[in-house]
Amino acid sequence: MSINIGKAQIGGSEFVVIAGPCSVESEDQFRTTAVGVKKSGAALLRGGIWKMRTSPTAFQGLGESSFEFIKKIKAETGMSLVSEVTDIRQVEEISGFVDAYQVGARNMHNYSLLKELGQQPKPVLLKRNFSAYIDEWLKAADYITNGGNQNVILCERGIRTFETATRNTLDLNAVVYAKKHTNFPVIVDPSHAVGIAELVPHLCYASAAAGADGLIVEVHPNPRVALSDGQQALTLEVFDQMMIQLEKVLFAFDKKLQKHPNPLNKVS
Repeated sequence: MSINIGKAQIGGSEFVVIAGPCSVESEDQFRTTAVGVKKSGAALLRGGIWKMRTSPTAFQGLGESSFEFIKKIKAETGMSLVSEVTDIRQVEEISGFVDAYQVGARNMHNYSLLKELGQQPKPVLLKRNFSAYIDEWLKAADYITNGGNQNVILCERGIRTFETATRNTLDLNAVVYAKKHTNFPVIVDPSHAVGIAELVPHLCYASAAAGADGLIVEVHPNPRVALSDGQQALTLEVFDQMMIQLEKVLFAFDKKLQKHPNPLNKVS
């Protein structure tokens, strides 16, 4: 099964990379990141408009104030956008310019949200909760498909284990299992899995070797000043080098990297 998001196809013969900031922080930050990741070979753009945080005082995203410049940057780059929804009301609010909805790990068990996303046609990237069994993850996907929307992409993003050296433990077992026992495309979020930027590229390569259909990776022009998850975000330079190495890994498994087909647009 393959699913189209804009000009990208996830679950087909080619490997897809979705890249961008954890949170959209400003017009300049989002434009710089979008242009950079596209040049390096990302097929799709990620960017959080709202951000669920453990602390209520942490940065929660720009929300509605970012809508207009996000639309402008999408037009400039020609890239389709994957963005998280954290509330049923947001689904309609951003439907005009978001091309695929992301369900974050904390909302995997938010069955009202899953049912709502099942009533609309856009692809849904469903992240596994950090404490969920694989079976619970797949049943969460069923909440979406039972509503009529078959366009579900599973995303493994690490689970909580006894290990404390990294943020979570990337469960590549789940990737292989889901590929063999479901028809859904499966991608990996190594950024949230490990929480340490220097380890992310290696987990990207491992995910490709394990048979994942793609990656969703956090990238920021200056992670040291990021308003959320800066410790796990790749710089544009490191992302570019990772993409070069990733193509070599994919070649070893007779797979190609799917790149955006169009050059950057000129918008006045």
